[in-house]
Amino acid sequence: MKAINTARISFQSRSSNEVFARAAVSGFITGLDPTLEELTDVKTAVSEAVTNCIVHAYPGTLGMVNMTLTVYPDRRLVVRITDKGCGIPDVKKAMEPLYTTGNKDERSGLGFAVMQSFMDKVKVVSTAGGGTKVTLTKLLRAREEERT
Repeated sequence: MKAINTARISFQSRSSNEVFARAAVSGFITGLDPTLEELTDVKTAVSEAVTNCIVHAYPGTLGMVNMTLTVYPDRRLVVRITDKGCGIPDVKKAMEPLYTTGNKDERSGLGFAVMQSFMDKVKVVSTAGGGTKVTLTKLLRAREEERT
């Protein structure tokens, strides 16, 4: 299915840019008239994915985070967040709730679990030393006028 709208954004892995990513995805999907719950779900999942890049992808340094937002005619939103950071050696293990490679006093290890709870689908592809791509998918409900 061919996309009806796409945006690409790149930003440094600074914690202040997590807010920027949330605002960007909000602005992008506002024209689709999402419910407040859908908007909050998407913003929360994007926040978690971007925070993972900021905290884990580039430890001790800055790198680039890329976000691609795509909407399809069936109102499916696909958000891809990629980095060229250190990668995840064991994606399956990393997606287990409470697993973290960060400081256990500061990190809960729930990032992927949160993403999965708010989105319809979460796919993670990563290569140790080669970066990570997180794909978040959410089907937005039909507008009220489209249902009548």
